[in-house]
Amino acid sequence: MARVKRGKIAHKRRKRLLKYTKGFHWGRKSKFKLAKVAIYHAWSHAYKDRKRKKRDFRRLWQVQINAACRLNGISYSKFTHLLKEKKIDLDRKVLSQLAKEHPQIFEKIIEKVKSV
Repeated sequence: MARVKRGKIAHKRRKRLLKYTKGFHWGRKSKFKLAKVAIYHAWSHAYKDRKRKKRDFRRLWQVQINAACRLNGISYSKFTHLLKEKKIDLDRKVLSQLAKEHPQIFEKIIEKVKSV
């Protein structure tokens, strides 16, 4: 039976994985065994932190809206409750941008919400 040489395939597989470890420190960028572990950890953290990013931004927007609301004499929870009652559908991102960049418009929204 003929001998099968697998050097090309193994080298190609290792090279493909090492391509993703560019910029890693020490042996994790060049040694296959260390690189494989490092890249799997990196990918799991990347997946997890893409989810965490959304959570962090939502918290930031809530803090910014709350700060702007309190300057106008209303709490964040009451503000969101009144927004839902008045059927004003603005998400947190838009509200925080208005609070930061266009405080006059944000004040008008609060006035509209407060009015009976």
